[in-house]
Amino acid sequence: MERETTPEIASTFKILLVGDSNVGKSSILLRFTDDHFLPPEDTSATIGVDFKVKLYDLGGTRYKLTIWDTAGQERFRTLTSSYYRGAQGVILVYDMCSRESFEHLNNWIDELNTYCSNDDIIKMVIGNKIDKESERQVPRKEGAEYARKHQTLFLECSAKTRIGVQQAVEELVNKIVETPSLWRKSTQTKGVISIDNSVTSGIPGGCAC
Repeated sequence: MERETTPEIASTFKILLVGDSNVGKSSILLRFTDDHFLPPEDTSATIGVDFKVKLYDLGGTRYKLTIWDTAGQERFRTLTSSYYRGAQGVILVYDMCSRESFEHLNNWIDELNTYCSNDDIIKMVIGNKIDKESERQVPRKEGAEYARKHQTLFLECSAKTRIGVQQAVEELVNKIVETPSLWRKSTQTKGVISIDNSVTSGIPGGCAC
């Protein structure tokens, strides 16, 4: 009987989740990596930066995703700016029940443009919490037009009900794979885009990407 071989990891991608506090970034991360949802009352605000690692198979190829959940509070903004370096993808999240969080996307776009080292980084705008349709403040059309204006991917999702979460990350990873310039700008060893071991230390500024 032949033993099944585990696919080799073709590449490692660094993906960031950014946006205001309470828009559901941590919930999106938890839903995608662990298929789990914690009610808001059971979660606490992210302090600085948190991250999770997930192996992801796409078209018969295995990728390692390091997904970083950045704090949305203003007092942590100078801390998280260093984490834009070396990222291949960024997901900008707003709460479609909060017009304020949608309007603040401009601030996050500006910060991304200031600190990101990859000009061709793949960007996606996500409107979260579509399970609360009766509380919607940002029409889907408006979110899509904003994304078109800033040349980003766009999707609405619900971390609570799973809708759109898997699709969002899959579209982002697909686009990264289709953008060779992101690969050439990354440190590669035997075809694998490497992330320094300090990434797992949890120490701010530890990413060597």
